[in-house]
Amino acid sequence: MRGKARVLLAAASVAAVALVISLVTVSTAATVSKITVIEHAVTDTVVDTDGDGADSTGDLLTFYNELFDADNEEVVGSDQGDCTRIEVGVSWECRWTSFLEGGSIMVEGPYYDGGPSTVAITGGTGAYKDASGTAKITTSADGTEVTFAFKIIT
Repeated sequence: MRGKARVLLAAASVAAVALVISLVTVSTAATVSKITVIEHAVTDTVVDTDGDGADSTGDLLTFYNELFDADNEEVVGSDQGDCTRIEVGVSWECRWTSFLEGGSIMVEGPYYDGGPSTVAITGGTGAYKDASGTAKITTSADGTEVTFAFKIIT
């Protein structure tokens, strides 16, 4: 009888652990939301770190700009950040914060001169405090408008 009791106790323990794991899995299901904003890149300033007057590895780009809604009509926030030139004519490594109603979203990653880029959402505040995900970045042909398509996972 003792052997059966041990087997039943072990089976009950395994079942309880499985139940707890499934409840945790269900209760931590992610929510995905999408926000698109358009930055008007009017304050972008490049600091020539080696003083040669040319685009060089190590140069610094800083910015603080207004963000407009997806229709590019209404100001919905602002951003601020910096980028370091990695490969001349190819890429920058950037990090910035987008300030929106309800909180802010922080991102970091490569910005490619020649086409779309995807950066990581590294965190947030307020409504975005548990944010992760990605932001796809596209730039207008003249470089004056940058679209951020955030895919936010909370």
